[in-house]
Amino acid sequence: MQADTLKVERRSHWLYVTLNRPKRRNAMNRKMVEELTNVAQTVREEGGVRAVILRGADGHFCAGGDVSDMAGAMNTVHETDPVASLNRSFGHMLEAIDTLPCAVITVCEGAVMGGGFGLACVADVTLAASSARFRLPETSLGITPAQIAPFIVRRLGHSHARRLAVTGQTIRPEEAVRLGLAHARANGDETVDDILDATLGRIRRCEPTAVAATKSLVDRTGSMPLAALLDDAATEFSALVRRPEAKAGMTAFLRRQPAPWDQEN
Repeated sequence: MQADTLKVERRSHWLYVTLNRPKRRNAMNRKMVEELTNVAQTVREEGGVRAVILRGADGHFCAGGDVSDMAGAMNTVHETDPVASLNRSFGHMLEAIDTLPCAVITVCEGAVMGGGFGLACVADVTLAASSARFRLPETSLGITPAQIAPFIVRRLGHSHARRLAVTGQTIRPEEAVRLGLAHARANGDETVDDILDATLGRIRRCEPTAVAATKSLVDRTGSMPLAALLDDAATEFSALVRRPEAKAGMTAFLRRQPAPWDQEN
């Protein structure tokens, strides 16, 4: 996975993806959006990755979208609307990461703004360092968080999404956890890296196919009739429980032993 705006490192079952434009506080340009989308596609196609860890270089997660890209798009003459196309590409990237079958973790430090806020909202686990500052600055710039807003509503609900939109206020780690934007924050002697290691240890205990099936089940909740969803869930459960992995997992549980996939590698 070669990239110009990202550092991508595979460590066993974990894929560490670092947003790497530190001079711009890792603001997302078109190239970074494309490369994040490509990483998600590769993870989906190749398999074997049990968690993607998203982080930013040099103490900041992501300061949002690169406004110079928007200015360039506005000056481009094309049959289609180049600004809308650029904006929509960011939504495609969020969808690609949101629907990954493996766990997605964001490690939020420093600036977590705009697009960085969006990434925090699509992660399965969002961790906040003590330095993290979450903010939606779009309305203060005279624009909307167009591709981010649906994911914010899903994560925080209408009330908080609207409050953040009309105030553009900064959210500190403790409030981020209270709102459900982040799931854990560094506190006292425990660093965000300590929390990340503990989180990966918990993910290691979960069988990958069961994780993917559960994420899919959760995502379908509310988008289809309940009875139909429960019918599908029963069928999927029956198929999963017949697999050798499920037998091995239940046997390990009864014997109080680690499951085959719960290995330190």
